[in-house]
Amino acid sequence: MMQKHILTLGANGQLGQCIQKAASQFTEFKYTFLGSKACDVTQKEDIEKAIQEKKPDFLINAAAYTQVDLAEDEKTKAFSVNAEAVENIAKLCHEKQVQLIHISTDYVFNGEKNKPYLETDATDPINVYGASKLAGEQAIERIMSSYYIFRTSWLYSQFGHNFYKSMHQKIGSGMDLKITTDQVGCPTNANDLAQAILKVISTKIEAFGVYHYSNSGRATWYDFAFEIFKNENALEGVQLSSTDFYPTKAKRPVYSVMNSQKISETFGVEIKDWKISLLGLQG
Repeated sequence: MMQKHILTLGANGQLGQCIQKAASQFTEFKYTFLGSKACDVTQKEDIEKAIQEKKPDFLINAAAYTQVDLAEDEKTKAFSVNAEAVENIAKLCHEKQVQLIHISTDYVFNGEKNKPYLETDATDPINVYGASKLAGEQAIERIMSSYYIFRTSWLYSQFGHNFYKSMHQKIGSGMDLKITTDQVGCPTNANDLAQAILKVISTKIEAFGVYHYSNSGRATWYDFAFEIFKNENALEGVQLSSTDFYPTKAKRPVYSVMNSQKISETFGVEIKDWKISLLGLQG
């Protein structure tokens, strides 16, 4: 029996690298990983060539424009990667009968809810990044039926650029760090998301649609920073304080905790508490 083939785009980004790491535990699949140099998702011919040559059964789109504040000034670029490229990927996957797994964000919501967001809740992004990601979701839903959209939140890992790594670089610096408490969400270990994606594919349960996946619990960015330093016994080495006001160019959802029950019940995906998952990465 031939191995099913998974093609991952955006392979050199944070999530792409975590998927490469997780792949060793899902040996029933054949894998191809393409970074932006090998496949620029903003070039339709690059996507077409990759699908034509690799003939995947599944395509994981881990490519994204994620600079939330910069997106306010680079709207065209954000929509090019997060919406137009996604539309092209969806069209080509639909034509070639490839199952698409696409990553979206908690920022498709406005943050005005006070309990965890469900997949069925109304979307209403309040910044360009969120709007571009929602446009990508809508393109997939318009074009395809064989797709999974995973909305996730506050991704971090040992790879790429993220809040966790930024805080780690400050250990022992003695710096005065003011971290905001004005947003509530859930830090999500990108290694856990990578495992969840491959687990969903491996179950062979074709329950297509939108799913929320984040670690469980809730936190402010200050809570996240505190936990990072605490786990490293490094609280003495920085001057950590909280602020309820931290100006940013892009508005953020005040509350963006997501309910991940649907993916857990449908596919048996484990949802770890964010503090436990963070400790697992740092331990």
